[in-house]
Amino acid sequence: MEEISALFNGFAVAMTPFNLLLMLVGVTLGVIIGVLPGLGGANGIAILLPLTFTMPPTSAIIMLSCIYWGALFGGAITSVLFNIPGEPWSVATTFDGYPMARNGKAGEALTAAFTSSFVGAFFAIVMITFLAPLVAKFALQFGPPEFFSVYLLTFCSFVGMNKGSPFKTISAMMLGFALATVGMDTVTGQLRLTFGNPELMRGFDFLIAVIGLFGIGEILLSMEEGLAFQGAAAKIRGKVVWETWKQLPKYWATSLRSCLIGCWMGITPGGATPASFMAYGVAKRVSKDGDKFGTGKMEGIVAPETAAHAAGTAALLPMLSLGIPGSPTAAVLLGGLLIWGLQPGPLLFVEKPDFVWGLIASMYLGNLAGLFVVLTCVPLFASILRIPFSIIAPVIIVICAVGAYTVHNATFDVWLMLGFGVLGYVFKKLDYPMAPMVLALVLGDRAEDSFRQSMLISQGSLDVFFSNYLVAGISSVALLLLFWPLISKVIGKKKAAAA
Repeated sequence: MEEISALFNGFAVAMTPFNLLLMLVGVTLGVIIGVLPGLGGANGIAILLPLTFTMPPTSAIIMLSCIYWGALFGGAITSVLFNIPGEPWSVATTFDGYPMARNGKAGEALTAAFTSSFVGAFFAIVMITFLAPLVAKFALQFGPPEFFSVYLLTFCSFVGMNKGSPFKTISAMMLGFALATVGMDTVTGQLRLTFGNPELMRGFDFLIAVIGLFGIGEILLSMEEGLAFQGAAAKIRGKVVWETWKQLPKYWATSLRSCLIGCWMGITPGGATPASFMAYGVAKRVSKDGDKFGTGKMEGIVAPETAAHAAGTAALLPMLSLGIPGSPTAAVLLGGLLIWGLQPGPLLFVEKPDFVWGLIASMYLGNLAGLFVVLTCVPLFASILRIPFSIIAPVIIVICAVGAYTVHNATFDVWLMLGFGVLGYVFKKLDYPMAPMVLALVLGDRAEDSFRQSMLISQGSLDVFFSNYLVAGISSVALLLLFWPLISKVIGKKKAAAA
């Protein structure tokens, strides 16, 4: 098959000594980021992105993606040993992981978590390998109306599939759109909303925004809440790993079901966190020992970890094939590609096949490296949590400041980063989601360009978004998702009245 041949060429690109070294470095940094509460995949990539500006694009994206894989693995360590979710999606892992650790089975719990994470990610990577080229080929037929309808579907999905307040989701998204309009109009070349400040001519750089929102914002919140780590030490021995691996095949149905849930939630903007909770809930409902979940059941670890990693990896499919990120981390990676002069989307597979397939091949190798690193170095990573937070926080802030300054070598960007940090802190305190705002900031310009081009083609008629079966179908689904909170509310009232 064509995909298999291209994948082997990708392995030749990824398996150079320099790229293999970057994989190990990226995975190790990612695990450290995943272990530290207050950071995460998106935060870590955003903070460390400036370090890759001098690298070739392929090597840079390989390192950043491996940071992502490492962060996915690292979140399970704190969940199991300290009952502290290192990542939002590892919350469900604490339900059974920490009780297992307290019962003296920390090694078994961690092995099950890491292996399930690997299985979920591997399943999603195989899906990306075969589906991404097909989606990209199909998307080559798209024009401005089709692309705008896809962008609209992405934005509306956050409204329809988000479990939080639709008002807060829309408000956050609108703020992202407003920020995206600052700077130079890409169609007319006119300046807008700069208020005479030359520093705003280039607009709000997404990298500055995400460093502030995720890095500084999380640190401010952690400083307010205070962090105290108490947990059990763990050492994973070869015998424990082997005995756990012999038990895992009996949970194959749970793993497969969680993989499917995770991939669906990753491709749609559902995200890894809802995927982990959904997989845990389904596993608890289906399992014969569902009433024992929460007391230290291995199946209660397998389900959320598999789903979360499948979702986190699957989010890269729409990013690569359509140029639409399925998660905040994918949005940060997309921004990195744009900085390096690469346009994610269907043309990327045609114009830069070595880059795309090198990245996909590195996903296989990066996940394998991540599994090896975490299984061999658990005590080391767990000991990081015993470093006082008063030492960790200033180091992270300095790294954020340096990263923000190096984007344009401008002090103004550091102040801007701090402003976004305060905004991220406020969002967290008021329970406003940041993912829709980041997505709107990254995709706002592109969605606007597609809309305006569509209006020029149709001479100002909105009928262009319903001019053929494809664009009409996508637009209709988008509108359905936009109004789904209202529709579901009406349906719920009717059911209540009928009862």
